[in-house]
Amino acid sequence: MAGALRLGIDLGGTKIAGIVLDREGAVRAEGRVVAPRGDYAATLQALAALVARLEGDAGSRCSVGLGMPGAVSPATGLIKNANSVWLNGQPFVSDLERLLDRPVRAENDANCLAVSEAVDGAGAGAEVVWAVILGTGVGSGIALNGRALSGRGRIAGEWGHNPLPSPRDDERPGPACYCGRSGCIETWLSGPGLSAAHARRTDSGLPGEAIVAAMRAGDGEAQATIAAYLDRLGRSVAYVVNILDPDVIVIGGGLSRVPELIHGLPAATAPHVFSDAFDTPIRASLHGDASGVRGAAWLW
Repeated sequence: MAGALRLGIDLGGTKIAGIVLDREGAVRAEGRVVAPRGDYAATLQALAALVARLEGDAGSRCSVGLGMPGAVSPATGLIKNANSVWLNGQPFVSDLERLLDRPVRAENDANCLAVSEAVDGAGAGAEVVWAVILGTGVGSGIALNGRALSGRGRIAGEWGHNPLPSPRDDERPGPACYCGRSGCIETWLSGPGLSAAHARRTDSGLPGEAIVAAMRAGDGEAQATIAAYLDRLGRSVAYVVNILDPDVIVIGGGLSRVPELIHGLPAATAPHVFSDAFDTPIRASLHGDASGVRGAAWLW
């Protein structure tokens, strides 16, 4: 399907976004619909309807790439590790291929972010791009020369479900995670994790946006919460830098829109990197919320 229009789908927990790109990356059609929650069959039908609508708008049949939570298990062909739990254990990609009557290339949504930013985003031209999602959940993806690194078990980049590195006494055993473990990076660095950490400090229920606003207004407790968050983020980033040593680190997700975190992260990371210097560029994603869906299109 070389040279054909590329259609990408980003399947989220609350919305499904779609886009059609031409070979230069220009948008030919785009749209989004509400994601059916808890309903496997309705999710498939919503995807098929969105593909039909976008192809009608673009005036052409397209290749289809899918960014999704979790991954396809190489052992069974079924979905695993999806926080949209109604997909787990289902032959989701195979069922979608039958509905669309064509092959579908599917990757974890964090891998799609990495591909998007490596092809024509904040990591364009870099050989190794590590893309981090800091949002409702925490994950990451790796792109090598513009292609997703999925790994043998399709778990490459599953950074959020490793334990927080070098935990301090007051960080043990850490908050419980939906995956069944305690102290996962996601429980500390997600948006809800930030709110929970602030609540433990202040007994308040502020969301992340309000904590950031209070920090900017000079609130000492909010400043301490953000400083602790940045310290944990720096330790967690260094953990991967010491293994992968990427050329560029791209930050996506809602917390990527907090410039103080992007600007403060190199200094928070450097003390934990096993090197005489740490100069890896750390950048916010160029395409923002559209990066995942663009990366899904670029899977072809």
